[in-house]
Amino acid sequence: VPLADAARAKPSDNCIASVDVQLPAKAEVLRFLDAGGARPPREALAVLYFGAQAEPNITEYVVGPLPAPTYHRDVTVQKYGGKVPYHRRAVTGAEYTAINELIQKELRKAPRFLSSCCASDGTDLATITTAPRGLKSGDRTTWFVLFHGIAGSGYFVLPVGLEVLVEHGPLDVSQWYLRQVFYNGHYFPSTAELENAFVNKSLKVVAVQKPQEDTVLGSMRPLHPPGAPGPLQFEPQGPRYSVRDNRVTYQGWSIAFGMNPNTGPRLFDIRFHGERIIYELSLQEALALYGSNCPGGMSTRYLDGSFGIGRFAYELVRGVDCPYLATYVDRHYLSESGVPITNQNSLCIFEHDTSLPLRRHFSDTHSLYYGGLRKNTLVIRAVSTLINYDYVWDFMFYSNGAVEVRVHATGYISSSFLHDQGTNYGNRVGPHTLGTMHLHHIHYKVDLDIDGQLNSLESHDMGYQTMRVPWSPENTLQQPFLRRERLERENEAAFPLNASLPRYLSFTGPKPNQWGHLRSYRVQVVSFPGEHLPTSNPMEKAISWGRYKLAVTRRKEEEPTSTSVYNQNDPWTPTVTFADFINDETIANEDLVAWISVGFLHVPHAEDIPNTVTVGNSVGFFLRPYNYFDKDPSLYSPDGIYFSSEQGAGACGANSLACLPAATCAPHLSPFQYGGFVNISLGPPLGGL
Repeated sequence: VPLADAARAKPSDNCIASVDVQLPAKAEVLRFLDAGGARPPREALAVLYFGAQAEPNITEYVVGPLPAPTYHRDVTVQKYGGKVPYHRRAVTGAEYTAINELIQKELRKAPRFLSSCCASDGTDLATITTAPRGLKSGDRTTWFVLFHGIAGSGYFVLPVGLEVLVEHGPLDVSQWYLRQVFYNGHYFPSTAELENAFVNKSLKVVAVQKPQEDTVLGSMRPLHPPGAPGPLQFEPQGPRYSVRDNRVTYQGWSIAFGMNPNTGPRLFDIRFHGERIIYELSLQEALALYGSNCPGGMSTRYLDGSFGIGRFAYELVRGVDCPYLATYVDRHYLSESGVPITNQNSLCIFEHDTSLPLRRHFSDTHSLYYGGLRKNTLVIRAVSTLINYDYVWDFMFYSNGAVEVRVHATGYISSSFLHDQGTNYGNRVGPHTLGTMHLHHIHYKVDLDIDGQLNSLESHDMGYQTMRVPWSPENTLQQPFLRRERLERENEAAFPLNASLPRYLSFTGPKPNQWGHLRSYRVQVVSFPGEHLPTSNPMEKAISWGRYKLAVTRRKEEEPTSTSVYNQNDPWTPTVTFADFINDETIANEDLVAWISVGFLHVPHAEDIPNTVTVGNSVGFFLRPYNYFDKDPSLYSPDGIYFSSEQGAGACGANSLACLPAATCAPHLSPFQYGGFVNISLGPPLGGL
């Protein structure tokens, strides 16, 4: 088959769109890791765009074994139940280049309008794509929004009011054209018609002056000169974690980490003190759904996996994106290129002192003592820049066996040109800028293996029962009690967004702990999502994972992901429909997967200029041991301290903080002192929590 370089391929060419590792089946992996079986052959997944065939299509091949392949298998029908239509492919860089050339050619037909509206000849205007591309299956038409392009600044908040709808479905680029032009509430069939309306004075033009670099709305240049440096986290005796290849170990934790070019960070074979807790913990998709009274904004439903959450995770900035002394790791991908691309230092690993105790108690009754443990955590982090938004992906591991997963949103808001009743869809944040409201929905896959692969799902919550007071039968009281329930089928374990989630929902293993309770891990979601889309919407099936805040299904090799990169450009006939995973199969004593949605509503406001802060814009979930251990495993952490009124707080054997090693490059650390026992009189306890 004749192949073109994907970086320059036309839609009518054949090309290798991407190559990534093909994950082996879980059963093969566990036979190798746990039972001494053969190592699974390393294979690649190659995605090809066949534009030069009689029936253009997308075909996926598994190629192996690496590094010297001898076979390739077409797995498209096996994965998706049929061929993947060509119009579902992602828009390549070469296509965007051709689209921009078309837009520039068309803008030259409206010189007087552009001079009046935008103080521009069009060449200095920047464009942003929207998605999906059309209104029905088979469409490939995209609204592009135009902005003042100011070097070194976020043009995303500088709309000029002009948007164009590009038809780019034909394989012959010369047949592409503008279907419509929008300006300030009015639609035109072409830029020539827009120019005529302006010349004939039938169009009201809002003059937007080109901003100056020193006063531009989206500038992130600090308005204050640098001051004294802030606190710097350092490790007195070097890192307490170890990174070897793609595995990190830390205080009993062992985690294999990686990055999928499309879906982003993913972790495997997560163990604590030698026991596997999680087989797979991976990001699946990030949805940003907008509202506006401009066509670009009102039609935007970004599915960021189709753009490349992992591919666009760039180099991290020391001291800002991650601690200065963190370990930085390169990531590699092959997408739209004939050679692999390296994003250096694009994933960081560090131990973080949260400046909180993980647990502590000061005893002022019966005896005087203090016991505590710092809340330190191992963090694996990447940051993806997806057009205007930046997402900080965190995976955190604590010494009590808990895992926290969190995403922080920052970067620039997307905006529309403010006209008519625009504030029905957001807030005005600039002279002509409407910060458009939008939803963020993030989806994760969690394949928990608690005491083995066969798990069940239990809910524990509180109820009240009315009972007579045993020592005073003529009186009653309302007594809280623990309501326990085992969820037997998938439909019971699919919790819609508007339904309440049991406050304790746990994956249970087959064996009890010392106290007779089944060893379990609890899923605790911290999220504020809104409705992703009404289920009556024709594209809702493509993001049907957004219907559920949490859904637990039986694990299947043929259901590896909750979505597909092909859903973005044809959401009306989705390649993968998550809702089909939930078909009321039994989930008792099965290999189970938790699919978790987190999200929040963002109504942009003045303080989102120049761009959005992470404070308050984060959501996530915890995986917490629940009777998995016989007692808190953090007791075995080397960071715990304990001292009493009869024992000096400065004894190194009881308090590691009393003997911090000095480093020549660090400030002098004064001796550890503690005066909390002074003026405390022992007395009866007043109560407890």
